[in-house]
Amino acid sequence: MSERVHLTIDNAVATVRLSRPEKRNALDPDMFDGLIQTGKDVMADNSIRAVVLHGEGKAFCAGLDFASFLGSPDLMPKLLARGDESPANMAQRAAWIWQEVKVPVIAAVHGVALGGGLQIALGADLRYVTPDAQLSVMEIKWGLVPDMSITQTLLHLVPIDVAKELTFTGRIISGTEAVELGLATKLSDDPLADALETAKLIATKSPHAIRADKALLRDAPGMSRADALKLETALQVTLLGSHNQTEAVQANMMKREPSFKDPE
Repeated sequence: MSERVHLTIDNAVATVRLSRPEKRNALDPDMFDGLIQTGKDVMADNSIRAVVLHGEGKAFCAGLDFASFLGSPDLMPKLLARGDESPANMAQRAAWIWQEVKVPVIAAVHGVALGGGLQIALGADLRYVTPDAQLSVMEIKWGLVPDMSITQTLLHLVPIDVAKELTFTGRIISGTEAVELGLATKLSDDPLADALETAKLIATKSPHAIRADKALLRDAPGMSRADALKLETALQVTLLGSHNQTEAVQANMMKREPSFKDPE
């Protein structure tokens, strides 16, 4: 297990905790490694049905820790290198891997989510935020572009002019404004508790249907109309008559709790 990222599993719900509280969970090389490896660990465990992602201490994630890269010229090329198992490079994958994870991921955001920290939260399927949380596409402050999969996340959440305004200015917005803009899902005074509650509810549903739902809603927006409609059908065909789909029907008809099997 990474010292920077901790994974716990309870009743099919995985909790992923960024653990560098003294630096507001800022991203150093070990944090990037930990996020990616933990995402892989989650994908390898078919008993997991939902994930909650949060930061230890006073913040979700303060973004890139530039100091950790100073004096190590080989580190940045490593971040920008792309492997064979994902279209994302290492920096991008720390955020994008939460979309590669087959089950729903909920980010519980408090304190700050700045720059790369925000992009990690955007990689989740849902974002629960405190009203006073501070979020920013902050890369312009450093003369950079946001490059941790933001083109595949932010642009699906807000209109293009809103994405441009946030990116061009780098201004900090509150959790309240983030929800108003569509950047976040829900306001919460205790986002971790609420995220866990939602994750526990998701974990009671058919894991095959939930995975198909995530794949459909992730992939369809980038498809042609014809291909998106075909995807609906293809995913539905895999579910119809399956054990878990039959179990869902029977449990509803008999007014009992369903007993679902995990994917193999």
